[in-house]
Amino acid sequence: MRILGLDPGLRVTGYGVIEKQARGLTYVASGCIKSPDGELPERLKNILNSVQEVIRLYAPNQVAVEKVFVNVNPQSTLLLGQARGAAICGAVLHDLPVSEYTALQVKQAVVGNGHAKKEQVQEMVKRLLALPGHPSADAADALACAICHAHGGELGGVTTRGYRVKGGRLVK
Repeated sequence: MRILGLDPGLRVTGYGVIEKQARGLTYVASGCIKSPDGELPERLKNILNSVQEVIRLYAPNQVAVEKVFVNVNPQSTLLLGQARGAAICGAVLHDLPVSEYTALQVKQAVVGNGHAKKEQVQEMVKRLLALPGHPSADAADALACAICHAHGGELGGVTTRGYRVKGGRLVK
């Protein structure tokens, strides 16, 4: 199974592609999609087209996307949601199944601590995929999302599909 992880952002969208095999996880590719300054529709078009290009290049079977967290600034949250929508549309246009995970779920699955720092996520992604160096923060988050999905989206041994996190616990 080949999994594309996406960490959407309006300025930078991280992507990471891994393969899940019987003997473990294998790194395929990662990087960042950078949107140029300009009007919002053009930036969203860039995200959509770039995600489609990544899909054409690496042919994933499934996509895992990090969910939006609520910012202090509602305008930033709305813009991030639009970037996520463009990224998800790129996957859906290729008929790929999309799973979504919160940052807490991703960090818990990769680091073992839902409140881990970005540097900890980068280090664990490097170790889990036997990378020679640390990926950029955005690429590491995308790879972490793919790793979370490869592990069945599990948090504490319970599948998270159909659940949400409330007060640090999974609830239906």
